[in-house]
Amino acid sequence: MAGSSLLTLLDDIATLLDDISVMGKVAAKKTAGVLGDDLSLNAQQVTGVKANRELPVVWGVAKGSFLNKLILVPLALLISAFAPWLITPLLMIGGAYLCYEGVEKVLHSLQHDKQEKSPEARQQRLDKLAQQDPRAFEKDKVKGAVRTDFILSAEIVAITLGIVSDAPLLNQVLILAGIAILVTIGVYGIVAAIVKIDDLGDWLTKKSSSVAQAIGGFLLGFAPWLMKILTVVGTLAMFLVGGGIIVHGLTPLHHLIETLTGDMSGLVASLLSNGANLVLGFIVGSIVLLVVNLIAKLRGKSV
Repeated sequence: MAGSSLLTLLDDIATLLDDISVMGKVAAKKTAGVLGDDLSLNAQQVTGVKANRELPVVWGVAKGSFLNKLILVPLALLISAFAPWLITPLLMIGGAYLCYEGVEKVLHSLQHDKQEKSPEARQQRLDKLAQQDPRAFEKDKVKGAVRTDFILSAEIVAITLGIVSDAPLLNQVLILAGIAILVTIGVYGIVAAIVKIDDLGDWLTKKSSSVAQAIGGFLLGFAPWLMKILTVVGTLAMFLVGGGIIVHGLTPLHHLIETLTGDMSGLVASLLSNGANLVLGFIVGSIVLLVVNLIAKLRGKSV
C-alpha cells in the first residue's frame, strides 16, 4: 500500500515537472523579444560610469531587478486571481511611462549634440560633471535602470502569466519564479560581459601572441561602437515595447494592424507591426511629456 502511494506520488511529480517544462519553454519563447529589448536597454544604462564601477552598477541594477520580480510575481498572481481586468490597464500605464522615458532620452541626446558643437557649452558640461558626486551619479543610473526594468519585468511576468493562467496554482508559481530568475541572471550576466569587453581587449593587447593582440585591438575599437549602438537600440526599444503594450491594450487598433498585415509575408508584416508600435510609442511618449511639463509649469516647477 505504501509502495503504491509512493509510486503514485512520483508519477504526479513527474507529470507536474513535465507540464512545467513544456509551459516554461513556451513562456521563454514568448518573452524572447522582450528579453532582447531588456538587454539593450540595460546595457546602455551604464554609459558614463567609470570602468572600475561598471560591474558594481550592473550588480546594483540586477539586485533591483530581483526585487522587482519578487514584488511583481505575487502581485501578478493576486491580480490574476481577484482582479484580472486590472492587468491590461496597469501594463498600458507602464508602457506609456516607457515611451515617455524614450522621448526624454531623444530630447536629451539632441540637446547634448547641440551643446557639443559649442565650446563654451561643452566646457560648462565638463565642469558640471567634474563637480558631480560619483556616488550620486551611480545611484541615479541604478534608479533609472531599475525603474525601466520594472516595466519590462512586468511585461515578462504578464506574458508568462497569460500562458500559465489555466494551470494549477503551484505550476503558475514555479514557472513564474523560474522564468523571473533565469531572465534576471541571463540578462545581467550578458550585460556584465558586454560592459567589460574593453577590459578584455586591453588584457589581450598585453599578451605576447600577435593573434591575441589583434583580437584585443579589435575589441578595443569595437567596444565604444557597441555601446553607441546599444544606446540607440535601447531608446528604440522603449518605443517598441511601450508602443507594443499600448497597441495590445487597444483591442480595435491591435486587430486593425493584424488585419492590414495579415496577407503580407512574415518579415514585411513584422516590420510594419513594429513600425506602428514605434510611431505610436513616440506619439504617446510626446503626449505624456507635454502633460508632465504642463503640470510642472502649473505647479511652478521646471522639469
